[in-house]
Amino acid sequence: MNIGDFGANVIDVTGLRRRYGPPGGGRKNKKGKAGYEAVRGIDFSVARGELFALLGTNGAGKTSTVELLEGLAAPTGGKVRVLGHDPYAERAQVRPRVGVMLQEGGFPSDLTAAEAVRMWAGTTSGARPVDEALEMVGLARRRDVRIKMLSGGERRRLDLAMATLGRPEVLFLDEPTTGLDTEARHTTWELIRGLRADGTTVVLTTHYLEEAEGLADRLAIMHRGRIATTGTVAEVVASHPAQISFELPDGFLAGDLPPFPELGVDGHETTGRTIRLFTSDLQRAATGVLLWARDKGIELRGLDARSASLEEAFLRIAKGLEDK
Repeated sequence: MNIGDFGANVIDVTGLRRRYGPPGGGRKNKKGKAGYEAVRGIDFSVARGELFALLGTNGAGKTSTVELLEGLAAPTGGKVRVLGHDPYAERAQVRPRVGVMLQEGGFPSDLTAAEAVRMWAGTTSGARPVDEALEMVGLARRRDVRIKMLSGGERRRLDLAMATLGRPEVLFLDEPTTGLDTEARHTTWELIRGLRADGTTVVLTTHYLEEAEGLADRLAIMHRGRIATTGTVAEVVASHPAQISFELPDGFLAGDLPPFPELGVDGHETTGRTIRLFTSDLQRAATGVLLWARDKGIELRGLDARSASLEEAFLRIAKGLEDK
C-alpha cells in the first residue's frame, strides 16, 4: 500500500487536551497537589489504512493521548473522532470496531493461552477461531500452557492475539514488542505489516525508533504534551542534517579544509582529532572532502558519511526543546 492509497480519515484530533487534577496553573486539590496538563492542545489525523506512530520521551503525553483515542477517558478540551464517533460518549458505536493492545494485558494467570483467547472471544463480535488467533502470533504450540508459565515475550504475543481477535478496523498498539527477542520482534513487525496491508488502520506507540522507522507511514513526535513535529519518516529525517566525520590527519586543523560554504557544510564540531561536518547536501559535501583529501595526498581515517536517521532527528528535536 502506498501513501496515496489511503482513504478518508478514521481518526481526527483537534485541540485535544487532557488535564489531571484541578484546573488552573497554581491551583491545588484537597491533598495540596497541583493539577497537571498532560496533553496541551494537539491536532493530527490518521487516514484509513495508515500506520501512524506516536513517539516521544517519557512523560511526553503519548499514553494520555492514546487513552483518549481509545475512549478510556473524556478529554478536558478539544475534540476527538474515531470512525466518525466520539470514542468516549459513543463508545458502543466505536468499541466493537477497534482493537487495543495495552502495555500489560492482565489476563488471569491460571488460564491457558487457549482458554484466555476463548474467554475473550466470547465478548468479541466476529472473533477469529482460537487456533487461528494463536497460530497468527506463533503460539499454537503453547496453546495449553498456563499464562503464568509463558515468557514475557509470549505474553506480549498473546496480548496481540487478543487485540486482533475481532479483525478490527482500527488497532491501537502500545509498545507491542517490549520484551520480545529479535526474531519475535521481526515476526511481529511482519504481522503488523500484514494487518496494514489488509486495510487495518494502526496507531503505534513505541520507544524503538527502528520500529517506527520501519513500519510507520507517518509519525508525530510529542514533547511535554505538544506535537513537536509530524510527517512521513522521510520528511522528519530530511529536516535534519546529514553528517560526515573523520579523523583529521596530523598537522591539519579544521581551518585547513576548503571553506565550509563551498562544501555545503552548515556547521561542525570537533572532539579531539575527530571532526564532524553537518550538511543538507551530503553528496556535495562528501565529494568536496574526498577531493580535498586526494589533492593533499592524505588518508581520512574513520571516515563515515551518512544521512540523518530517525533516531538522530528524534534526539535533536528532544534536545532542542529541552534547551528552550
